[in-house]
Amino acid sequence: MDLTGKTALVTGGTMGIGGAIATELARRGADLAIVARNLGAEANEVKQVVEQAGRKCLLIQGDMAIATECARVVEETANHFGRLDVLVHNAGGPAFGKTEDVTPELWEHTMALHVSANFYLIKAALPHLRKQSEGAILMISSSAGVRGVPGAIAYATAKGALPQMARCYARDLADDNIRVNVVAPGVIRTRFHKDMPAERKEHNLKHRIPLHREGTAEQVADVALFLITNDYITGETVVIDGGLTSRIA
Repeated sequence: MDLTGKTALVTGGTMGIGGAIATELARRGADLAIVARNLGAEANEVKQVVEQAGRKCLLIQGDMAIATECARVVEETANHFGRLDVLVHNAGGPAFGKTEDVTPELWEHTMALHVSANFYLIKAALPHLRKQSEGAILMISSSAGVRGVPGAIAYATAKGALPQMARCYARDLADDNIRVNVVAPGVIRTRFHKDMPAERKEHNLKHRIPLHREGTAEQVADVALFLITNDYITGETVVIDGGLTSRIA
């Protein structure tokens, strides 16, 4: 898939993995609509990088845990650029706690933000994607969705739903030449893991991650761009975690 002149919508695209994916898409020739719940200095910094790459950038405020907001940001993107070719749902957040600690509100919000948002974004995006000769959808899962994680029942369950969701969509949308894939990062050097206790981080690096180091947002963006641009891959999940999920002990 040649991204030159295409339009991509990236949720949670103002920092970390989402910001890295957005800027890499721009460097490959795409115009960007970047969605975030809060638009501030970081959003403007990403917008500047996109525009320095010679591409257009639209910043949209939106909460992807709300179904109507998902539909609105898609329509704003399509109306502004006149097309939509790539959809990346990266917006998310941590949700820790064992069953007895997870409130109904936290459970519902986690499912809405990580699972339902993909459904509502894709539902709104399909009419626009189908107008093009090809399209690409990328979901951001996690190594937590590949292997069991203690103390994160809501988050791990939500992220674990995405590979199956992508496989179903890949079958449904193949005749439209719309590909659907998933990238599942492990411990990545972003704000998401910044507040991890030092002792837990040291344990991860020494005993859980075979490569003994964190990944970077740019490394995840490399995988994301591969899945978006390779037009013979659909329904797949690529894990990028330094070998974390390959361990059995």
